Amino acid sequence: MAKLWIFVTLVSLLPFLGSSFSSENPTDRRILVLLDDFAIKSSHSIFFKSLQTRGFELDFKLADDPKLSLQRYGQYLYDGLILFSPTIERFGGSVDLAAVLDFVDSGHDLIVAADASASDLIRDIATECGVEFDEDPAAMVIDHTSYAVSKTEGDHTLIASDGFIQSDVILGSKIIEVPVLFQGVGHTLNPTNNLVLKVLAASPSAYSVNPKSKLSTPPSLTGSAISLVSVVQARNNARILISGSLALFSNQLFRSGVEKAGSSTKFEKSGNEQFVTELSKWVFHERGHLKAVNVRHNKVGETGEPAIYRINDDLEYSVEIYEWSGTSWVPYIADDVQVQFYMMSPYVLKTLSTDQKGRYFTSFKVPDVYGVFQFKVEYQRLGYTSLSLSKQIPVRPFKHNEYERFITTAFPYYGSSFSMMAGFFIFTITYLYNK
Repeated sequence: MAKLWIFVTLVSLLPFLGSSFSSENPTDRRILVLLDDFAIKSSHSIFFKSLQTRGFELDFKLADDPKLSLQRYGQYLYDGLILFSPTIERFGGSVDLAAVLDFVDSGHDLIVAADASASDLIRDIATECGVEFDEDPAAMVIDHTSYAVSKTEGDHTLIASDGFIQSDVILGSKIIEVPVLFQGVGHTLNPTNNLVLKVLAASPSAYSVNPKSKLSTPPSLTGSAISLVSVVQARNNARILISGSLALFSNQLFRSGVEKAGSSTKFEKSGNEQFVTELSKWVFHERGHLKAVNVRHNKVGETGEPAIYRINDDLEYSVEIYEWSGTSWVPYIADDVQVQFYMMSPYVLKTLSTDQKGRYFTSFKVPDVYGVFQFKVEYQRLGYTSLSLSKQIPVRPFKHNEYERFITTAFPYYGSSFSMMAGFFIFTITYLYNK
């Protein structure tokens, strides 16, 4: 009976394991969405619908569900995690801060949305990812020059921001022409963490304080140092999005018109939907995901890879690099891919040529140094997954029978040897036969 129960359990897990992240199909993903309240499922339905129409399978659960789990029998059940639960103090089930961080460390993606009521748990997750929310739990970002004009004057916490990162990979090739509406808490980037990027920045006139209290001391967060939305690409290529506003993803702000203070232009629809949709494509690897295949090297004029090279051999190196377009792999075209022939330090550094079809290649002469070398490609560009390729190959010196029979540079030594013999012969004759 026990064996039957184990068999049924494993069979029930097959759909989860079979649909996990695949390097051949990065968008075949299952995403767990943790909510404070199921009402968020309807109030943010446009965002969720955009994910579902792009082929994602969403599993909605309350953040305090006692049966909550990210993995079972050592296998992760999900490939992405969305935390739309800013007020949660403690997750249910087996999920906690360490479990979320392990989830990211395993190469999975994460979206965290906070607001002015963000709990310590959400703040701790953000801190571990390289951003620091305002220490004042009631603080919000206020901007008296870049706020969104409304019928009621308000406290200028509804900001119309257009401080986008300049990256077609992260935000798409289509320019976001309409400001994004933001209402929430600001954060700063950890200066020691170079993996964090500011995607949506506040204007120089913005500051972060409690809008309901009187300002008695200068605010700690001011100007463009305030980040509204940030992203992280970890060294294992896991991607994280951290937003200081849950409302940023809401239907209300998606459909709201926007008029930025000081501007006479009024837009019927904010740029939130385009901004969030394009950003989510990057977070879930629908864009900017690279793979390298067919890494090869050989001697010039040959096709097979040798087990060892000899110093001064002429060799060829090639690799194929492709980018995921959202539906298929397309050739990645760039002019800055380099290969190193490396032993302790690079002896050769060459920029690879491309045939515009994804193949990168070059040729060079093996240096006059023997030892154990590596072909290394370390490719890291803004918004793209990093490539780290390495192939080890030994290099030997010439064998004794591989040198030329008479070396041109040794002619002076040959001459000195023969002249010494001739001089000794002449001296001997002279000494013996001359009185």
